[in-house]
Amino acid sequence: MKKITFYSKENCSLCEKGIAIIHELKNELDFHYEVVDIYKDDVLLEKFQIMIPVVEIDNEVISYGVLDKNSIRNRLL
Repeated sequence: MKKITFYSKENCSLCEKGIAIIHELKNELDFHYEVVDIYKDDVLLEKFQIMIPVVEIDNEVISYGVLDKNSIRNRLL
């Protein structure tokens, strides 16, 4: 089963829209996801600070910023 890592932070409107996309896809497809707050890890903060939200599947960044639902869906299929 595929697993999405969703990198996010608090008070982020793009992150809220992004997690809504993940929930929509969860209704269509079978996968696990984990939400990670980049402000709890200095390495992640440095890596993703201007990119969030970031969707990673199998250690590969699939989409970031304004998320592309179709790209994420296709990678999960």
